This record gives sequence, structure tokens and C-alpha cells, in this order.
Amino acid sequence: MAPRASWKGYLKLSLVSCPVRLYPATSASERISFNQLHKKTHNRINMKPVDPELGLVERADLVKGYEYEDKQYIIIDDADLDAVRIESNHTMNIEAFVDEDEVDVIYQDAPYYMAPDGAMAEETFAVLREAMRKSGKLAIARLVLSSRERVVTIGARENGMFVCTLRNPNEVRGTAEYFGNIPAGKPDPEMLQLAEALIKQKETTFDPKNYEDRYEAALMTMIREKLKGHKPIIAAAPERGNVINLMDALKASLSQPKPPAKSKSKADEVAKPAAKKVAGGGAAENPLKANLLKAVGKSKK
Repeated sequence: MAPRASWKGYLKLSLVSCPVRLYPATSASERISFNQLHKKTHNRINMKPVDPELGLVERADLVKGYEYEDKQYIIIDDADLDAVRIESNHTMNIEAFVDEDEVDVIYQDAPYYMAPDGAMAEETFAVLREAMRKSGKLAIARLVLSSRERVVTIGARENGMFVCTLRNPNEVRGTAEYFGNIPAGKPDPEMLQLAEALIKQKETTFDPKNYEDRYEAALMTMIREKLKGHKPIIAAAPERGNVINLMDALKASLSQPKPPAKSKSKADEVAKPAAKKVAGGGAAENPLKANLLKAVGKSKK
């Protein structure tokens, strides 16, 4: 069965247009979910609409209302919504092209795949896709989804295109409230070198398959055990350790085995110059730093 499109319309660039379909790029259907049951009967609970004056009401009697003042509503029906017609209801008109790194990740919202709508659209679709791929640009357009206009980015992806809705600027909180009180001072240079060495030690190639949801996997194991009539095993929490300070934490971290790497780590280049500083007297004044710097060198051998 073919997937159901979330949106159908036209992709338009100047005088060139192409019928397209939009499909959700992600799915939550495989996530574990729970139903609300009565604790004695185990019957599933139905959520029903309740009016404060009338009690239970039929869903057929519900209408949409916009609260323009406290407890004052104006009723909006389907005919009113149909009357609000703008170009982006059925057309994604490309307004501009930008470099991919210009779109801050904090604005990125929901991802979609876009494909041509019918064989007649395939040639035009391919031309627009390859033009964007070769230019290395993302298109900026608008479309109406779920009764609101969304700004979107469009880019080439394999044989199709990738569309991402963007959050409205007024939905993104400023950083001052959260970062304003963080001191701007620079960290100890030697500690910074050691932290950089630790980063190099843990470098790898990202593969999302290596990062499964361990909590959900454990949850499914527990469910299977309960289905068999077994009592779930309570997992012990990992030990937090007893690290005295940051230097000890770095020392302990750098002593951990390094993950497999495709080539020799460059951390040796950081560690070796740092070790020379100990001989020169800089870090030798602090025994913890001296021991830590030696530990960096030993962990790489």
C-alpha cells in the first residue's frame, strides 16, 4: 500500500512548476506506548468531551472557537477556514536560495520527503533537484500545513527532495535568560589541552544504528518477562564514581580504552608538547597536573 501524502500541490520556481507530494520522513509507530485502564476491570478508558453545564456531549456537537478575550469566543467553522485561501495552500513558491549552514538548527522542526506527483512531473522535478544539488543550496518556500503557514527549506536528497519546516522566530527563546550568568572566563590552558586530547581519543564516525534507545529496549525486555509471568529484574544503577576534582576526572577518563579508529589519533601531538612543559617546570609545580600529563602519554602507548 502506497504511503499517504500529508500535502499535495505544486513546487514553483519562477515560471517553472511541478506537481509534488509531501510525506512525513519520520514515524513514531514503533515506539512503546501505554493505554489508560481501570485498575480493577482492566478496561480501556475512553476520553469523552465534557461541558461544565451539560456534562457529556457528542463530538458532533463540538465547534472551533477562538478566545479573543477571557472566556469570550468567536466561532470558526469549516467554511470560514476554506475562505482563507493564500498561494501557499496549494503551491510551494520558492522565494530564495541559501547556504545550508545559514539555517540555524534551532529553527528546524518537522522533516518531510518530497516526490513528484505522477510521471509527467518527473523530468521537471529532476531538473530542479539536480540544480539545487549542484549549487549546494537550500530553497526557502512556504506552505500551509495543519491550518497554518509554515516556512520550509527544500534540498536534494538521493532521488527525491528533503523538506524541513522551520519554527517561527517568536517560538524560539533567546539565550540571555539561560546563558547570561555563565562566566565568560577562559579555562586553564593545560586542562583544555587534556580535554581536547580526550575528545580526540573518542573520535569516531557517526552511525545512528549504534545509538538505539536502551531504555525502550529494557522496557520491552521487562514487558516480555511479565508476559511469561516472571518478576521483572530491577537493574542496578551505574556507579557514579568518587572523583575528587576536574583534574582527577580528566585523568580517570583518559585512562579508559580508546574506541576503534580508522587512523592514528592526533591526540599524541597534543600530549607530547604538554609533557615537555612538565620538564620545563610549568605544570611540575602542580603534582596532579604532572601526573595527569603523564597519564595522557601512557594511555596512547
